[in-house]
Amino acid sequence: MQYSKFAKSYKANSVETASPGKLVLMLFDGALRFMHAAKKGFEEENFLKKNEKVNNNLIRAQNIITELQSSLDLSVPGDLPETLYKLYDYCNHHLQQANMNKDIEPINNAETTIKELRDAWSEMLTQNGGQHPSQMPAIPTGSQGSPNVGESGSISFQA
Repeated sequence: MQYSKFAKSYKANSVETASPGKLVLMLFDGALRFMHAAKKGFEEENFLKKNEKVNNNLIRAQNIITELQSSLDLSVPGDLPETLYKLYDYCNHHLQQANMNKDIEPINNAETTIKELRDAWSEMLTQNGGQHPSQMPAIPTGSQGSPNVGESGSISFQA
């Protein structure tokens, strides 16, 4: 009982003191955790419990992705904000399809995309000393600093 109290306190404190960049990383991690839990829900024998676990966890993942999407500053020059907006739409659509059809494959598609975004975000934070992009010098417009989205949905950034 005491351990649970300390864990909740620690978690609340880590969210309250995290940098904006770290908070985005935590959101990516949360979405991935809920997608994983939804996939585990498919293993449930009891039909009602299975549907409840899958549904609840997919909705939580969608809520996080919607939060990431709504926090985008679409007035920033370049293709990145619009590309991220479309990728979040793609993920939410796949999670909706997974929930409606009780199919695991769309979760895998969304999970892959979010994992790649999370890894790119983490790498950006590492390279920039944990600074949020709003605290970094502006990225020149044009081909430099813009993302490339491959046919497989993978994302790469040009330096």
